[in-house]
Amino acid sequence: VAVGSIAALDIKKDYMITAYRDHGHALACGMDPKALMAELFGKATGCSKGKGGSMHFFDAKRHFFGGHGIVGAQISLGTGMAFKLNYQKEDGVVLCFSGDGAIHQGVFHESLNLAKLWHLPIVYVCENNQYGMGTAVQRVSAVTDLSIKSAAYDIPGKQVNGMNVLTVYEEVLAAVNQAKQQRLPSFLEIKTYRYKGHSMSDPGKYRTKEEIEAYKEQDPILILQKQMMAEKLLTEAEFQAMDSQIKQICNEAVAFAEQSPEPGLEALYQDVLVENQQ
Repeated sequence: VAVGSIAALDIKKDYMITAYRDHGHALACGMDPKALMAELFGKATGCSKGKGGSMHFFDAKRHFFGGHGIVGAQISLGTGMAFKLNYQKEDGVVLCFSGDGAIHQGVFHESLNLAKLWHLPIVYVCENNQYGMGTAVQRVSAVTDLSIKSAAYDIPGKQVNGMNVLTVYEEVLAAVNQAKQQRLPSFLEIKTYRYKGHSMSDPGKYRTKEEIEAYKEQDPILILQKQMMAEKLLTEAEFQAMDSQIKQICNEAVAFAEQSPEPGLEALYQDVLVENQQ
């Protein structure tokens, strides 16, 4: 979902903001894996200086504004970023990601209402991974087709197959172009799946092993690999070489994080208060 969506953006003009599952988004927008791993380790060389951790990746230069731990909080912030684009008469768009668990937060509905009223260039993306922590979507939502929720604000909504990166790219690109050309917000429910538990303490007993294995057969990487091989765009040898290269990047990132210093005590008082320079 992150790769297909962010590929549709112009990073120099466009912006993105997401929730606490932000690792893929950060990598997709070009952030340094070493700085990301160091942030996971709480080290001073991390992208947020070791203060944010897993949920708070951030890179203003790449227009990636987080990583937010409070459920739904980023939706209002993303809406504000889109307002800024309009106010400054900039030719850009905001991709605002959230999970299915954030859909029932009041901020989602308030933000969509304002986006339509003010003709904001924003694409709201709901990454529906089927479960909010340990609760299936159908147990908490009276409407299981989440894409129709934006209809209340006269904003077009659509369901997208999040297991196919090319499909995601095409649908998000269409929404991005619509936002830029017509100043029309849109809402995409991109259906995906979470293989592992919500957190390290989640054994995932609320679903069957058969369900998980069935989704693994639809893994986006496997689907893209098969598509590219069928089109003779990728060989098995090239795929294996790429896989080895990625593992090496990961190992180097871990080594960098382990060797990096922890923040000093003075860091407790840094980036806490912005003083008026006038």
